[in-house]
Amino acid sequence: MATQRFYAHSRQGRPEAEWEDLEAHLRRVAALAEGFAGAFGAGEWGRMAGLWHDLGKFRPEFQARLRGSGEAVEHAGLGAALAFSKSPDRGLPLAFAIAGHHAGLADLTTGDMADGGPRPLRERLATNRETLADVRALLPAGLMALELPALPARIDLSRPQDVRSLELWTRFLFSSLVDADRLATEQFYTPDRRRPPSSTSNDLAALSRRLDAYLDHLASQVAGAGRLTEVNQRRAEVLAACQAAAEGPQGCFSLTVPTGGGKTLSAMSFALRHATRHALRRVIVAIPYTSIIEQNARVYREALGELNVVEHHSGLDPKAAEVENSEAEIRRRLATENWDSPVIVTTNVQLLESLLAASPSRCRKLHNLARSVLLLDEAQTLPAEYLLPILELLRELTGHYGCTVVLTTATQPALARRNSLPAGLDGVTEIIPDPDRLARDLARTKVEWPSPGGAARSYGDLARELVTYQRALAVVHLRRDARLLAELLPEKDRFHLSALMCPAHRLQVIREVRRRLAGDEPCRLISTQLIEAGVDVDFPVVYRCLGGLDSLAQAAGRCNREGRLTGRGRVVFFRAETQPPAGTPRDGLAITESMLRRAGGEIDLDDPAVYHAYFRGLYFSKDLDLRRIQPLRQGLAFASVARRFQLIMDETYPVVVPFGESEDRLSELRRLGPDRLLLRSLQPFVVNIRGRDVSLLQGRGALEMVAEGIHALSPAFRLYHSDFGLLVDDDSLAEPEGLIL
Repeated sequence: MATQRFYAHSRQGRPEAEWEDLEAHLRRVAALAEGFAGAFGAGEWGRMAGLWHDLGKFRPEFQARLRGSGEAVEHAGLGAALAFSKSPDRGLPLAFAIAGHHAGLADLTTGDMADGGPRPLRERLATNRETLADVRALLPAGLMALELPALPARIDLSRPQDVRSLELWTRFLFSSLVDADRLATEQFYTPDRRRPPSSTSNDLAALSRRLDAYLDHLASQVAGAGRLTEVNQRRAEVLAACQAAAEGPQGCFSLTVPTGGGKTLSAMSFALRHATRHALRRVIVAIPYTSIIEQNARVYREALGELNVVEHHSGLDPKAAEVENSEAEIRRRLATENWDSPVIVTTNVQLLESLLAASPSRCRKLHNLARSVLLLDEAQTLPAEYLLPILELLRELTGHYGCTVVLTTATQPALARRNSLPAGLDGVTEIIPDPDRLARDLARTKVEWPSPGGAARSYGDLARELVTYQRALAVVHLRRDARLLAELLPEKDRFHLSALMCPAHRLQVIREVRRRLAGDEPCRLISTQLIEAGVDVDFPVVYRCLGGLDSLAQAAGRCNREGRLTGRGRVVFFRAETQPPAGTPRDGLAITESMLRRAGGEIDLDDPAVYHAYFRGLYFSKDLDLRRIQPLRQGLAFASVARRFQLIMDETYPVVVPFGESEDRLSELRRLGPDRLLLRSLQPFVVNIRGRDVSLLQGRGALEMVAEGIHALSPAFRLYHSDFGLLVDDDSLAEPEGLIL
């Protein structure tokens, strides 16, 4: 009697001889998962997850489904039940990973479950226990006889913090399985689709040498043009300090460099040299705002080459990128699925939310974080309400996953462990030998403070003063304020920036502003806080409404950035007519006002110590685990953690606005139907607004549903302004959070 064959995947319309053998699939996935998990010392566990993940496909009902029965058959729970039967404690990580490799990680028990989420793991294990007993005779004896490896010796499940360590370790194991399963399945169906990364990208040592050559070229250009200013000399010192520190041991570093000090390329030089020194696998740059990702990624691509830098954020324009460089764009789309590239540029939200995610697609890339250098740009923007879980994640990554973390900023937050922050980071090494001296040497502005307790300044007065300058920047904290102030200025030579403008519109304005500044042409820019997040502009005069001390320093960094003025640039802080948004922006203003009173009316922005005092006050005023993430993690409530750990809690909805090529791309979408590339190609023309504004625009008949969850604004209503963007008067969404993705 012929031995029955079992299959993992079928090919529609093709004979069974061309279907994928089930045991062969299990072993392919096991080999891949073993390699992925080996990066964080869990290779045996990855192999076991691969061998057991599809045991449910041995069920006759599943084989009948492959042959067209149409019956829904759960197959992921069987291997989970087998793992749990081997050991209720040691089997849990495998049970979670296997049961969730299609539906996502569940809560262990009922917990805080939302409708439509995965069933609690306990329920699925109970259901599949009986199924396992029924089909045990069909399962390969060799797979059934395997025993569980030992858990990492560092994990003692009697300690709460170790249970949270197990939770993160389980998520990394889950990532290894998901990526292995998807790659193996992709290879079966489309064997020519993915090329090995080594065939299209350089190793990190080669990239380090390439960056050195690029930096040498920049230095020679500066020297040849006679532009060796004091600012450029200090930038060279920053680069030298980064390159020297790269030879040190792995761990957690801070890079404290004033705005305009050249930390973007210097930090990358550290990362590539450090990765080469310690045989690390990649560099991941996390940036808080999409307004600067395009800028920084362009710098990295120019230095390192198109194929070696992958952007992962929703503001990218893949259609234009594919026209410009089709090979690089196809490579990018493949690499963003699992971050299989030497340099990744992403957002803080993408990185941090993925670390506590539950869905297979969000978690798939996690195993590639192991043995990487993580550059956290503008570290002061880490949200205080989530600081306890974030700090623990950073400690885990440096302590147990072979990562080096670098916190880069001009305004270093107070994240070190101390009595008032026992969950802080230990052993943070500052890369710059003397940050105080560097700050003094790079001081390029003279700051004017409002008198303590003084009155607010009217926008009418401010507008009359701004028109006396040929080139000036004014930063306010609300979108409505930005528009109001801009409307008080003459239209000629006036520019405006806010999150109500789509990314393509904002980039167009920034490019024109830079062009005018480079040519000493008239330019008056009114902006919300989005301009402060590393946007490279250089004004001789900057006005900024009073707010959090870190934001004030960032605004000042847009003044005399290159040090080309005779003397110092002028920075004027004023009290606005309105309050900043509730939450951290308003709390930050209160702390700055308090510090200003204690300092007698003037704070030295060039003194790094004032930022430590500011952040200590900010963290003291906050609940650092507002959403109670840590107790949920301790209860292995994966799905609940993912729902609660959202750095942008206010739900917003994308609206495609009539700007640039958006209408042509919408026409293509209407003609061809939803397509991943087409939908992503609309991202440069999207403005995110709140639900009540969607309802308001729908009530006017101004919106068209173009795809599931995506609306387009009708051009006929003229609600998108060439200067001010989408005309929706709702300022309750804090700036610049609307830019974070």
